[in-house]
Order: sequence, then structure tokens, then C-alpha cells
Amino acid sequence: MFPAPIARAPRMTRIAYRAALFAALAIWLLPLFGVALTSVRSIDDLNRGNLWGWPSEFRLVENYAAVFADSRMAQFILNSVLITVPAVLGAVTLACMAGFALAKYRFRGNLALFVVFIAGNLVPFQVLMIPVRNLTIATGLYDTRWALILFHAAFQTGFCTLFMRNFIKQLPDDMLDAARNEGLSEFQIFRHVVLPLVRPAIAAIAALTFTFVWNDYFWSLVLVQSDDVRPLTAGLQSLRGMWLASWQLISAGSIVAAIPPVLIFFFMQQHFIAGLTAGAQTD
Repeated sequence: MFPAPIARAPRMTRIAYRAALFAALAIWLLPLFGVALTSVRSIDDLNRGNLWGWPSEFRLVENYAAVFADSRMAQFILNSVLITVPAVLGAVTLACMAGFALAKYRFRGNLALFVVFIAGNLVPFQVLMIPVRNLTIATGLYDTRWALILFHAAFQTGFCTLFMRNFIKQLPDDMLDAARNEGLSEFQIFRHVVLPLVRPAIAAIAALTFTFVWNDYFWSLVLVQSDDVRPLTAGLQSLRGMWLASWQLISAGSIVAAIPPVLIFFFMQQHFIAGLTAGAQTD
């Protein structure tokens, strides 16, 4: 069976594996450690070039308080919530319904439609910049939260549908046939039978989609230009001064922006891992 459990590997292999794991983890965490240190430094520390050394003065409270005092951080956080939550709900809802139809119904064009969902994930989203921007301008959605909500919901639905289809495909057909024999409609089967059984997959895909949408920066610049609707990732640029970049404030704001996705992952960690492992099989 591949991959073989590391516990059964030779002793030197286990040692090399652990060493490589810790080295990779250290390299990955090093930039995050640098951002965290910068967020508590003073501006004088940065001007002297003390970028990686121990801070000569800790300004934890001052820097994080300045983030909220010197910018519309609270408004940016609210905008991110009002954009991310509806986008996640829309993408997951559409993916569950589409995944159920593609997994359990046989109709002409089923495979072709599934291929379309997969192909949509392979399109570089940068090439859609001009068409999407022109479309939002033509529909009057440009520079509104709905522009980001609708785009993220539509763009994330393809990946979510691929995930949910593979997960629902594993549910026994006999169980659904038994529900039909009991007189349940197709919608009742979907709501009362399928959805409760795919909760781990829903939790996993919701956590992933939340992270993708919350951390988006590109489309926040393309489709939004006013601070009234700007999400948190794009709003961090307001912490840049005209002549001097306050990197300690930008770093503090970045830490604040990273907290919600981290909390979402830890709160849903059990369901997240179960959903990923259970939905990993494909036809």
C-alpha cells in the first residue's frame, strides 16, 4: 500500500523524514515570524535596519491600536464579513445541489457538464479581469459588495462542485432508493438524507472557500475602489503613508487579517480533516 506508514520505515529514514519536516516547517514559518516581529517594532527600529533582530522596544498595544485608529479597519473587517459569508453560503449551496445531481442522476450531458466544472478550475482567473470588470460595470455592480459576492460564489462553485460530487458519489444508491420507496421527494432526499451525511465535506469545503475568499486581494482591487465597500486585504494599503510606508502598522494589520481564517480552521479542524480524507476518492 502506498504511501507506506512512516512508523514502519527504517530508523535512518524516520530521522531524515523528521529533520526534513522540521526544516520545511521552519522555512515556511520564518516569514510569518518576521511579520509578527515587525508588527511589534517601533518605526525607529525599522529605520535603523533592525529587521530580523530582537526589537529594541516592544510596541504591541500601540501598533495594533494605531491600526484601528489610523485607518477604517473596523469598516474593512465588516466589509470582508459581508462579502465572504454570502459568497461561501452561495458557493456551498450551489455545489451541494450540483454535486448531488451529477453524482446520483444519469442524464445526457452529465459527464460533459462535469468536465465543464473541472475545466473552469483550470482557467487562470487573471485572464477574466477585463471581461468580469466590464460585466460588473454594464450591470451596475461595479464598486459594490455584490460584485465580489457574485464573482466569488460563481468562481468557487466549480471547485466546490468537484469536491461535493466525489463525496456524494460514495453514498449508497440503495439508501436513496429506500428513501424514494418511503415516499420522499427528491428535494426531501437531498435535504434530509444527503445533506446530513455530507456534513464533514460541507465543513471542509466551507473552510477552504472562506479562506480563499477572505484572503483575496486581486479581485478586491479590480472590482472595488472605494473604502466604503473595500474588504480587509485591499484596505491594508490605506496604512501606507504618502512618503513613508509604516511597515509596523501594515504587519499588524496583516496579523489581524489572518486571524479569522486561522480560527475557522481550528474550530472546524475535525470536520475539515474528515471531509478531505473521505472525499479524496474519485471514479
